[in-house]
Amino acid sequence: MSAQAFLYIVAVILIVLAALPLPTRGVSLALLGAACALLAYAWPVITA
Repeated sequence: MSAQAFLYIVAVILIVLAALPLPTRGVSLALLGAACALLAYAWPVITA
């Protein structure tokens, strides 16, 4: 599994967890998921 695929999977998991009514203290799972998705999208540019 490539690093890009791993980051996309982590992003999807974080966004799904953000949709659930879980108490998180000061950490936005949706923002972390979006950041992971953006990092995965930019991965080929970063590593090139």
